[in-house]
Amino acid sequence: MIEVDIDRQMLTLFGSGRRVLWQTAVATAKNGAGEEPGSFKTPRGAHVVRAKIGRAMPPNTVFVGRRPTGEIYGPELRRLHPQRDWILTRILWLSGTEVGRNRLGRVDTMRRYIYMHGAPDEDPMGIPSSHGCVKMRNADIIYLFDRVDIGTPVLILTTEGVCR
Repeated sequence: MIEVDIDRQMLTLFGSGRRVLWQTAVATAKNGAGEEPGSFKTPRGAHVVRAKIGRAMPPNTVFVGRRPTGEIYGPELRRLHPQRDWILTRILWLSGTEVGRNRLGRVDTMRRYIYMHGAPDEDPMGIPSSHGCVKMRNADIIYLFDRVDIGTPVLILTTEGVCR
């Protein structure tokens, strides 16, 4: 199971019996938590990993529309595309499991294209800065990607949101 704590900007990977296997700083939405489409907020609640994208791609592979562009991220590419929302290295595409909260209708996490994904290594972690996704260091998303399966539960919580 994966837990993303929006308040702490921390991702925890648990093993059996909620034994902590690994933790890392992440960056969730600059706009805070929320489920509405177009809000650029990170959705709360119970989710699962619906798809894993990018297996065996080199670190810093650039994705647009969940497809590799053939580009490898670097300072020159960032200079050429300063406004691009960088989705790099691997993608874990999330799907909500709570109908009416983060699944189906106007609050569907998967239709909002919410991912856990790699980001430029110079982007700060531990500070909300994404457009709704859970951004991670490239080495961290590779580590996580290699250790979880499709269907792995993901709980995204805040103090005022989901209780443990």
